[in-house]
Amino acid sequence: MRGLRPVLAGERLARVITRRPDLRRPFPVDLAQRLTGARVTGLDRRAKYGLIATDRGDTMIFHLGMSGRWRVDPLTELAHDHLLIETDAGRRLALNDPRRFGSVDLVPTAALDQYPAFAALGPEPLGPDFDVDYLARALEDRISPIKALLLDQRIVAGLGNIYVCEALHLAGIAPSRAGGRIATARLTTLVEAIRDVLRAAIEAGGSSLRDYARPDGELGYFSKQWRVYGLEGADCPQCGTTVRRRAEGGRSTFWCSSCQR
Repeated sequence: MRGLRPVLAGERLARVITRRPDLRRPFPVDLAQRLTGARVTGLDRRAKYGLIATDRGDTMIFHLGMSGRWRVDPLTELAHDHLLIETDAGRRLALNDPRRFGSVDLVPTAALDQYPAFAALGPEPLGPDFDVDYLARALEDRISPIKALLLDQRIVAGLGNIYVCEALHLAGIAPSRAGGRIATARLTTLVEAIRDVLRAAIEAGGSSLRDYARPDGELGYFSKQWRVYGLEGADCPQCGTTVRRRAEGGRSTFWCSSCQR
């Protein structure tokens, strides 16, 4: 969203074109009609969804899926540019999604809270509602591993596998520890670790995996700062113990068995 704001904030949408009928699900049939001529009044994010609000009372909600990305002012159209937007100022955007795992919806701005994907979401990890008191209540009596609980979007919105692994290492908490058995003092450390990891990742432009790139075409460089993720067999930066990995439910967990307890 940081990459889209300089292009779209306050601008009128002169042209909106869909180049196929669907991504993971169909585009709204009247997407182009409702957005063409509208002025962008706000750009925001909820969990892993981007929000583009307009002066017509509609908000476009998009999800980039596994490999989707926005391309800013592309010189040519690519085969997988499925949604094209042009502003009155002559700026152009292309939503490129080779795997078509992403999605685009258009909903009344006043009804955003009722959007199905948002209805059961927990608080934003960088927002004021996510604090140690909230997390302690959410984890009370839970015996599931803390890593699985942090990935549960109903507990906290938008945390992904990389950042949970990194935050747990920074907080010194084993990913397998039961969530309800973590002391309040350690949860305080965990909340701050989650925030620190996310802020550092945002400043670095994210963690580029395979073919993902930011809207300006640059790769995200937070992967250069990873403490344990993707580093099986390397030395833990905290204590020098070998970083371990295990596969769980299609995801890999990376941790240090010495300094994460």
